[in-house]
Amino acid sequence: MIRPLPWPGAAFTLAADGDQRLPRYRQIVAGKLGISPEWATVRQVHGNRAVEATRSGVVEEADAVYTKVKGLPVAVMAADCAPVVVGGPTGVGVAHCGWRGVAAGVLSSLVDKMQSNGITPSWAAVGPFIGPCCFEVGPEVAARFPRQVSRTRMGPTSVDLGGALGEQLGDLPTWWSQRCTLHEPGCFSYRRNASSQRMAAIAWVVP
Repeated sequence: MIRPLPWPGAAFTLAADGDQRLPRYRQIVAGKLGISPEWATVRQVHGNRAVEATRSGVVEEADAVYTKVKGLPVAVMAADCAPVVVGGPTGVGVAHCGWRGVAAGVLSSLVDKMQSNGITPSWAAVGPFIGPCCFEVGPEVAARFPRQVSRTRMGPTSVDLGGALGEQLGDLPTWWSQRCTLHEPGCFSYRRNASSQRMAAIAWVVP
């Protein structure tokens, strides 16, 4: 597990923490973090919708979820897409950022929704995701990110999702895990082996 210091209400799980879609592994992670194992999540659809959670369970279809409820964990799942936490004094949010969602502005949507509901984001943290070293894409995807086109370690065209995320985060102080899910050990990766297992980004307002 990764704890993005100095912010206490955030965590990113790794493969060693198990598939976070399964309640038994959430229970273990929650115990380690000292939080409730009943999380608020969303049905992720690679879009840009952000929704508010006031209780645990699956809120609805979206790719970002935030809360002002103290002690209520919100979470998204990922295994190559970027998991992002955005926090402030009165609320926290998490976003599942694949290339489609990033192109559609999912992170901007989350920040806007938080601000419109009285939460002033003051920090962000980005967990492990597939880096430009490995994120090979076709011309149709590269065209969506003209300022972030790069090359993989082997030469084909890639996209720097982190750069695109940074643009949406703007001047917000941001912690980066600097880990690529595809080539670095310890992470689930759909692109590497079509894994159905997922890691989680979890955030909560510290009571």
